[in-house]
Amino acid sequence: MERPKFIASCSFGKDSMATVLLAKAHGEPLDEAVYCEVMFDKDISGEVPEHRDFIYETAIPALERMGVKVIVLRAQKTYVDLFTGRITRGPKKGMVRSFPLCGKCAVQRDCKVRPIERYQKSLPPGTVQYVGIARDEQDRLLRLENGRQISLLEKYGFTEKDAWELCKSAGLLSPVYAFTDRGGCWFCPNAKLPELRHLYDHHLDLWARMLALQAIPGKTTEKFNRTQRFSDIDVIFRQEDMAA
Repeated sequence: MERPKFIASCSFGKDSMATVLLAKAHGEPLDEAVYCEVMFDKDISGEVPEHRDFIYETAIPALERMGVKVIVLRAQKTYVDLFTGRITRGPKKGMVRSFPLCGKCAVQRDCKVRPIERYQKSLPPGTVQYVGIARDEQDRLLRLENGRQISLLEKYGFTEKDAWELCKSAGLLSPVYAFTDRGGCWFCPNAKLPELRHLYDHHLDLWARMLALQAIPGKTTEKFNRTQRFSDIDVIFRQEDMAA
């Protein structure tokens, strides 16, 4: 009887990278790693530039040398498409959709979840998915679909710290961990101040694009996150620089 297909969901953060490394080290079946890249617009990735460079210049070549096929998915829609789209019904009809809502992100839904779901429909029945959830993330482990989703980190007793150390020792730890403990798009409304400060300090071209979106009139909301406009954060950083 032919075995099921095994795929690894891969963001190229520490947990998903460690999952692939464990699969190869322990001879676990692995047919491909699947990565979905959210795009800011048609040309600019939603990945923090350092992470995108790591993905394409270091991580994917390393996986391919291990014999792991890498599938890259992208949605037709981009962050800018969703931001500049117009409301078509209701009291806000005609207004610009603007920033995604924290906890109810249309970008996550349309630019990541839907391409992955479309791809999953093309997979053969019984396909097993390796998910990068560490042993010390019990709440997330309990949500795994029994039989269809497996955590190799749990199977081999790896915590998040262990995953970090495994990737580091293999030379496959993303440089974003130098300034953040999480992955995410550089325009994510859940981004912490150190992540935004890094963007401000090192990628002013991207920062300027967000300020330009903030300046568009007729938006459904002016808030980038739950409490601040993007321009408010810009003022904070400028004041910090002046006081330094």
